[in-house]
Amino acid sequence: MINTVIFDMDGLLIDSEPLWGQAMREVFSTVGVTLSPELTSRTTGLRTKEVVSYWHEHFQWNNKSAEEVTVEIIDNVTSKILREGRAMEGLTYILDFFHTRSFKVGLASSSPMRLIQSVLDHLGIRDRFHAVISAEFEPHGKPHPAVYLSCAQELNSSPLHCLAFEDSVTGMIAAKAARMKVVVVPEAHKRNDGRFGLADLQLGSLLEFDDERLGGLR
Repeated sequence: MINTVIFDMDGLLIDSEPLWGQAMREVFSTVGVTLSPELTSRTTGLRTKEVVSYWHEHFQWNNKSAEEVTVEIIDNVTSKILREGRAMEGLTYILDFFHTRSFKVGLASSSPMRLIQSVLDHLGIRDRFHAVISAEFEPHGKPHPAVYLSCAQELNSSPLHCLAFEDSVTGMIAAKAARMKVVVVPEAHKRNDGRFGLADLQLGSLLEFDDERLGGLR
């Protein structure tokens, strides 16, 4: 019986993926690296330090450390989110949906905890979650299932009783590897990606989820 729901954050609850892209391009430009939006999308769903490591191995800049670049990206995107970050369509609806059905509610994000807390405060939804877990404290980030397994453990739930909501292929793989049911809500231009066929359900918006779809997953 599914009695627990765990949400990703970036691109699912807050429209932050474009802001992440802007922040990364701005900071990477300071080390002589030019990333197109297409290149930026390659690392969607990874932890920031993994993104920086990926591009550092590729471009081999030497005027800043990977750690400095990582901190600058997080600072930059946090500032942008607090100025411009908007809730995704259906955010209040989906949180109310599971609250009224007495689900345990968790958050499992690749973002660092200080950014997660900033987003929760910005959206005014901190009190809607029973557990908030950041992959920065896990030995492995998504697509490894660690962050989802830790969130389920914090909620005292079996992964088999959990439903995960994701927007990226990387996150979907992590939740499936944790043996959870997965609903994906990809960005419009990614909806035809065949890899999303691994999900149990694909939606165009959080507003499309309802009791009929929940019953189908159960």
